[in-house]
Amino acid sequence: MTMAIGQPLTRVDGRAKVTGAARYAAEFNQPGQAYAVIVSATVGLGRITDIDEASASRMPGVVAVISHRNAPKLAYLPHRAGIDPAVGERLHMLQDDRVRFYGQPVAIVVAETLDQAERAAAALRIHYAAERPVVDPSDPKAQAIVPEAATRPDAYLKADTARGDADGALASAPVKVDATYDIARENHNPMEPHATVAAWNGDRVTLWSKSQYVVNERAEIAAVFGIPPENVQIISPFVGGGFGTSLRTWPHVTLAALAARQAKRPVKLVLNRKQMFFTTGHRPRTLQRIALGATPDGKLVSLIHEGTAETSRYEQFIEALTLNSGFMYACPNVRTRYRLKPLDTATPTYMRGPGEASGVYALESALDELSYALNIDPIELRRRNEPQIDEGERKPFSSRSLLQCYAVGAEQFGWSQRDPKPRSMRDGRLLIGMGMSSATYPAGCQPASARVRLLADGTAEVEAAASDMGPGTYTSMTQVAAETLGLPVEQVRFSLGRSDYPPTPSHGGSWTMASVGSAVRAACLAARDEAAKRASAGRPIEVSATAQRDPDVSHRFSFHAFGAVFVEIAVDPDVGTIRVRRALGVYAAGRIVNPRLALSQCTGGMVGGIGMALMERTVLDARDGRPVNAHMADYLFPVNLDILQVEARFVDEHDPHVNALGVKGLGEIALVGMAPAMANAVFHATGKRVRNLPIRIEDTIAA
Repeated sequence: MTMAIGQPLTRVDGRAKVTGAARYAAEFNQPGQAYAVIVSATVGLGRITDIDEASASRMPGVVAVISHRNAPKLAYLPHRAGIDPAVGERLHMLQDDRVRFYGQPVAIVVAETLDQAERAAAALRIHYAAERPVVDPSDPKAQAIVPEAATRPDAYLKADTARGDADGALASAPVKVDATYDIARENHNPMEPHATVAAWNGDRVTLWSKSQYVVNERAEIAAVFGIPPENVQIISPFVGGGFGTSLRTWPHVTLAALAARQAKRPVKLVLNRKQMFFTTGHRPRTLQRIALGATPDGKLVSLIHEGTAETSRYEQFIEALTLNSGFMYACPNVRTRYRLKPLDTATPTYMRGPGEASGVYALESALDELSYALNIDPIELRRRNEPQIDEGERKPFSSRSLLQCYAVGAEQFGWSQRDPKPRSMRDGRLLIGMGMSSATYPAGCQPASARVRLLADGTAEVEAAASDMGPGTYTSMTQVAAETLGLPVEQVRFSLGRSDYPPTPSHGGSWTMASVGSAVRAACLAARDEAAKRASAGRPIEVSATAQRDPDVSHRFSFHAFGAVFVEIAVDPDVGTIRVRRALGVYAAGRIVNPRLALSQCTGGMVGGIGMALMERTVLDARDGRPVNAHMADYLFPVNLDILQVEARFVDEHDPHVNALGVKGLGEIALVGMAPAMANAVFHATGKRVRNLPIRIEDTIAA
């Protein structure tokens, strides 16, 4: 029996990536291809009054200049997947003269070369009747609303929840903390920019497109153009980083297909870095209040979590901002409240650890504040409030090994060497701080399908319409197939990234391994059974199968991964700079299919959490909503020199309920706990409680 699961195999696609054989969306050049460049609105709100198309159209090499004045009317049939906002309507490209936010696509120029297209796009003169947009949720004109989707009976996230009397219990609590937390907007900024190459053949279109959800991209483009889904093919074998930005089908995909149809030839469209701050989503800015009440011995008696997030005026994007406060700790009186503030900006989207990263930051920061008010060690405070069940859902956890994470992390990190008094630890003139946080993320599992072929030469081909933006999907699925089929890894070939493969859920939400892996296992088991039946009949054999979590099990348990994060920082007391000296994350995530890939996933997520804590912030000009730092010089994120020692460890966890493989996702949880651990370490080092992200130099300098 081949034992592939659990082995730290190197990436099966590694050689292709380092030699350049792996092809990304913009590299699928087609014969006779033209180049398209988007023209973005330079006002934050208003209407287009005039477009001087003639001068740009006469420039060398220009094939077409397309705007709302000459674009065909598109069908825009109803279509929503789970990653699309449930309320509102997506942007309709070049269908009217309205400008809803700065950077909205208002025209597209197609030319023989990229240089010619860029020159013509820069020369296109567009006139506007501009209005003053509202782009800051703290603006008095920004009015909070109840998110409609969160009021539905079957809503995963509720606008309002309550058990007990949280406000009354807070008022009478002997010890309390009541604080507000502000998290800046972030943009994803993966290494590979968004790109689409579009080619029509009659009424059928092929899109080589950067996508974390190829089957949804096919359905969306079919709905936009009013054609059957089988007439759309999406090809995306490699994704150069995504973090959620490629989950939705953004306007540039529609524009590439529209331009190719108008030009009657293949068209390539690649967003520049500045344009990736406009129409491809972002982590929404959030404002949160956490109020905690406790007894002198540290038992929580009240927990109030109120959160407000930005959204666009044309869609209501929601995420699990307040959800975790209902189950993370034992507390008889809990109240949560979630609201949105529609602004004149583009719609936010999921960004690594969506909702949880922001909500857990506020909750875990407040718990740290409470630990100092009680004079109780932060880990001990959390231990004293460890729940026996999910008190929000009134269900047992399928597994919850958070206490083990605390124990392993504290031992490995040397938490006992920490002097709890703020500003008490130094290394020469540097202030040293140590902080910790819990982390959690849902252990989701969605229906998925896969196909297996057993070939006459003893090899196997496995296919699924999944994606791989870096976690190692090619490798982990190969391991599952090899072990299930009893074949060496070298005799299994796994393929993904085509919309005509068996459908799978989005490559996000930390459910790819659980969902697609379970489908691959089911298809391989079916192929083995078919091979046994046809042993005398020879091969090849082709079998497809679908897998999903047992609905009965889904209703009986609460499914989550858990972790504990520890960080040590050094703060220069004179200039306020913060240096992360070491970080340790300990995670309970069920069965680990490939420890090498899991370590890579977690360290990458932890680095992303450092960016969230110290660097990443998209700043909008209040006059027009223009992102003033929409480039890599001023939008800061960690680079190699910022990272010293980042480690991840895993506790053994057997979960027989979570899915057929017993796995939980790792992509999101590793980012979730980093920002609060960093903020808590900053307080320990400096004695200054910073309640906004990112933490800036001016926040840490002594007054």
